[in-house]
Amino acid sequence: MKKSNQIMAGWFPEVGAGGFTSLDGTIEFYTRINALLVPGMTVLDFGGGRGAALTEGDCNYRKRLMTLRGKVKKVIACDVDEVVLSNPGADETVVIQPDAPLPFADDAFDLIISDFVFEHIDNPSLVSSELRRILKPGGWICARTPNKYCLISLVTRLIHNSRHSRILRRVQPERQSIDVFPTVFKLNNKRAITTWFPPDAFDNFTYRYEAEPSYFFNHRAVFALMLLINWLTPPVMKSGLFVFLRKK
Repeated sequence: MKKSNQIMAGWFPEVGAGGFTSLDGTIEFYTRINALLVPGMTVLDFGGGRGAALTEGDCNYRKRLMTLRGKVKKVIACDVDEVVLSNPGADETVVIQPDAPLPFADDAFDLIISDFVFEHIDNPSLVSSELRRILKPGGWICARTPNKYCLISLVTRLIHNSRHSRILRRVQPERQSIDVFPTVFKLNNKRAITTWFPPDAFDNFTYRYEAEPSYFFNHRAVFALMLLINWLTPPVMKSGLFVFLRKK
């Protein structure tokens, strides 16, 4: 068991029964996605990257939830980084160009997943319009992103992007630098979601979520402190924003 899981198990004994806490944000997010799946769907993993979470980690249940390939007709993963070509969770992979229209036809997808990508989007106008264009009527956009107003996001915005990789090696020792990308925080709060995915075009079921702490230097005392901070934090500052939008 990873050291981080060992620390969590001290506060969440349920980790021993399946490898995840009762607050696990990935379990929460992908359980809801799985509830929306229909076998005939074509799914886009927008910003799918190398799909590391599908193979790394020691919780098989979490990996099975995150694996959509085989549950639907087709999964296509796209990313601006060529690392997406090695994504094991996709039937097809596509390298896309930054600040350019997406290379997909109108109404091509039944469901679009974007997992920890919205905080990196520098042009929300283009991205939102393109996601709307390629999504079928009645289709879903499902995105997970850090809440712009949570403590971690506020601290991150004070630190230059060039230093993020070095700092994350300390606060999340098990995270690889290849998975660290610049953040801009233009599309990761409720107001921005409503602005760029307006009510006349989408039914909005977005909500905030507080998972167990993920930034704690693999140190028990820091984990306990972060738990206390999470407990005291007002709802508007919950760490996660889970975006669920249905196109009208």
